[in-house]
Amino acid sequence: MLYDALFGKPLISLIVVGFAGIIVWYFLSSQRPTTRLVVQILFFAVMTLILVGSGIEPHRFQGYQSEDPQALLVILAKSLWWVHLAWAVIGFIRLYLVLEGSPREARLLQDLVIGIVYIGMALSVLAFVFGVPIGTLVATSGVVAIILGLALQNTLADVFSGIALTLGRPYVIGDWILLSDGTEGRVVESNWRATHILTSANNVVVLPNSFLAKLGLTNVSRPDETHLLILTVRIAPTRMPASIRQVMLAALTSCNSIVREPAPVVSLKGLDATGLEVELLFRVTSPSQRVTARNEVLDLVYRHCKSAGLLLAVPPAAQVLTADLPTEENAKPPTVTPLALIEAIPVFATLTSDERQRLAETTIVRQFRKGHVIVRESEMLPSLMMVRAGIIVARREGEERGRFAPGDFFGETGLLAGMQEVCTLEALTPVTIYEIGQAAFAPLLSERPALAEEIAEALAGRAERFRDGVALPPEQARNAHAILKTIRTIFRA
Repeated sequence: MLYDALFGKPLISLIVVGFAGIIVWYFLSSQRPTTRLVVQILFFAVMTLILVGSGIEPHRFQGYQSEDPQALLVILAKSLWWVHLAWAVIGFIRLYLVLEGSPREARLLQDLVIGIVYIGMALSVLAFVFGVPIGTLVATSGVVAIILGLALQNTLADVFSGIALTLGRPYVIGDWILLSDGTEGRVVESNWRATHILTSANNVVVLPNSFLAKLGLTNVSRPDETHLLILTVRIAPTRMPASIRQVMLAALTSCNSIVREPAPVVSLKGLDATGLEVELLFRVTSPSQRVTARNEVLDLVYRHCKSAGLLLAVPPAAQVLTADLPTEENAKPPTVTPLALIEAIPVFATLTSDERQRLAETTIVRQFRKGHVIVRESEMLPSLMMVRAGIIVARREGEERGRFAPGDFFGETGLLAGMQEVCTLEALTPVTIYEIGQAAFAPLLSERPALAEEIAEALAGRAERFRDGVALPPEQARNAHAILKTIRTIFRA
């Protein structure tokens, strides 16, 4: 019965099996390529068996008259057989043509081979089903090919450039690249025709591959995403260049936004009567951190210059009299008194002059040698400490979590809420600190609740910044928010 059903009317049986195979293949999930391949092979085998059993040779053109009622059935049956053959070959390609560790190259190679398979299937159908002389067709289509080539030259250039870029692998998805025309961003998509780049302005730039292949390309993400930044500053030559270099190096050493290894470098670029030109070279973890690191470095350069009594130089193009320029002999750098430091700290900006003066009069100067532990983890500091000079490193369980530079303050957790320090604070260099005790600070907190809130918010912001930079632990941020909540509750009661 099965034999009669298959070979009684072989053409109709073959067409039914062919369309049934298409329907089954369509409903099979693409996530099951092995099952799809087995189904394709089974249907192709059944169709081949029917053709062989009925004496039809799909690889030979068998002439037939146009008025033959079976001509259309033969054309349809043989075309379906060639389509299923192509799909079976493509199933093998999708499943077994894999390049380990190179998914983009594997997909590109698969697409190229599959394209060749489809072209071969189309030519086979023309030759063996419709009897078209392929050799003559190829020869006579040269003019058409030239016309199409000229019309599609830009598209073809993009396609072949995409192939070259994919095989050459100058970048992969997720890399941060810089082009010679100034375009910079992260690669978010790359296809046959174009490459999509997400810029720092949160815009997607689409560049044709042919255009991209002509540009110089710098892959910032290789060998890693650490990125070198160079800042140039000019300092008035009121000190020896070696001393100025040490101050600049201290500014970089105290920065929390830059990479520690390799260590930052300070290069002296030039010296004239108006200033010493200094170049600061440092690395950041990724291009997205450049603005943050540059802002912090500039802020620390200013603070360390104020702390060390250095003056910023006038621009080289400024027209000034040399007699008015500060020198090492006549320079009068501003002294950093407790009052000057209090006035420079933003959280004290709301205090009146008299209040700042009274606060400064109660300040105690404390000196710490390099390596001296100022406070240990789980100890409490009942006073506010302001860094006058030097660098302090915060460590938790032996791991560095952040650094304090001139102008920073600490101890507010114990002063405001009686909480213990979560990090050990150690002098990385000789340190000078201005200390304000609780007795002097309490009247101001009672009179100005906003001051306490500002200090707690500054602590919360600093802890959040340190936490994002893998610095102070999350407990510090929670403590800061707890302090802020406690202060608001106390002063609103």
